Amino acid sequence: MNPLTWKDAEEIAWALVDKYPDQDPLKLSFPKLHRLVIELEAFEDDPETSNEAVLEAIQMAWYEEVK
Repeated sequence: MNPLTWKDAEEIAWALVDKYPDQDPLKLSFPKLHRLVIELEAFEDDPETSNEAVLEAIQMAWYEEVK
């Protein structure tokens, strides 16, 4: 798997679906979502460079994968 960065919302969403198949992404706070993303094995970006818009894009991509 290629290294993931904050720009890879779709790929991060797929990784989160694989790792947390029973999690409803809409029930996560952004701080919790941030933690789940930076804990992904393939994630290699600076944890401090995310923002609310980036996290929302990941959350919505994840939601689209599981709905």
